[in-house]
Amino acid sequence: MEIKNLKKAANRILKAIKDKERIILYGDSDLDGATSVIVAKETIKNLGGKISAIYFPDREIEGHGLTDLGLDYLKKFKPALLIIFDCGIGNFKEIKKAKAIGFDVIIVDHHKVLDKLPDADIIVDPQQKGEKYPFKGFAAAGLSFKLSELLLEGKMSQSLRKNFLEIVALATIADMMPQEADNKDFIEEGLSYLEDSWRPGIKAFFETDFFKSYDLKEKASRIISILNFRDIEDKLPASFRLLTTTSSKEAREMIPKLLEKHRERRGEIRKGVKLVEKKISRSKEAIIFDGYADWDFSIISPVASILCRNFKKPTFIFKKLKGESQGTVRVPSGIDSVSLMARCKKYVIAYGGHPKASGFRIKNKNLQEFKSCLIENL
Repeated sequence: MEIKNLKKAANRILKAIKDKERIILYGDSDLDGATSVIVAKETIKNLGGKISAIYFPDREIEGHGLTDLGLDYLKKFKPALLIIFDCGIGNFKEIKKAKAIGFDVIIVDHHKVLDKLPDADIIVDPQQKGEKYPFKGFAAAGLSFKLSELLLEGKMSQSLRKNFLEIVALATIADMMPQEADNKDFIEEGLSYLEDSWRPGIKAFFETDFFKSYDLKEKASRIISILNFRDIEDKLPASFRLLTTTSSKEAREMIPKLLEKHRERRGEIRKGVKLVEKKISRSKEAIIFDGYADWDFSIISPVASILCRNFKKPTFIFKKLKGESQGTVRVPSGIDSVSLMARCKKYVIAYGGHPKASGFRIKNKNLQEFKSCLIENL
């Protein structure tokens, strides 16, 4: 049994390769999005195809998902096949804009479907209605790997399989997907290849003192904590740059810089947690709801995760921008964050994600009403 529309997506990509169409890969800037794009990029390259452009949105500037800024940048490549990874399922307006520009659109996403589907040509998302595949908890990288298997039609070499599964395993763990069924296989097989990786970026990690005295799972966890950081340069996140470099020298030079940024970010995360904890100590509210203008966007997800874990409350942490806020959500087991926000959707510009981990965008003037609504609907 195949995932719904996966074969359609593979056939459309094969047609684009055969007809020498322009192909654009667009991914979320976290580790799952970056590795999804890497698997697709290297698969298409192996089939003789050419990628015209790769784009990842800078969340600090553009927000999450398919963005107007991204489409404005990419429209110079029209007409083209635009393949979106790890986002898009909630981008109704932006998908219409992409179609109007002249793009055919394939969405490969794993986030919860909202009230309807966007007007893309092909949608691969195990959360959509009519999905008969028995397992639905894939990371986007896992879906990209499944797509790669179909594209290569059973001709995936063992070396290519190893190259893909090692990063699929990291992405699946990073995105906190259930470690069962297909994911369990991806993780067990992928991690077994990690220490013998050919990728200079991964090899460089194992050459550092940072990894001494840790077992393989701990090493994988530390790689994830460093790479799951949206450090955008030239529209490419650090994870993409490191995992795709073919230069051992470049990889070795990148690692110390990433480690330093990782240390700085951990310090900022600790400060953020303490700041919110001071407020929590004076509050008996059913949720944690807080945000600041001077926070770096990269710390809000880990801050939310730590607070949710420590206080066992639904946690909404956001960065205040001019007129709007970008937020992330973490909830304890038994609560569906997307369904909760759906009951308060009149207050937000956009929302979506997984039941346990999601995000939202909201006008600042609606923050208090949104908070009150969330508490009322718990």
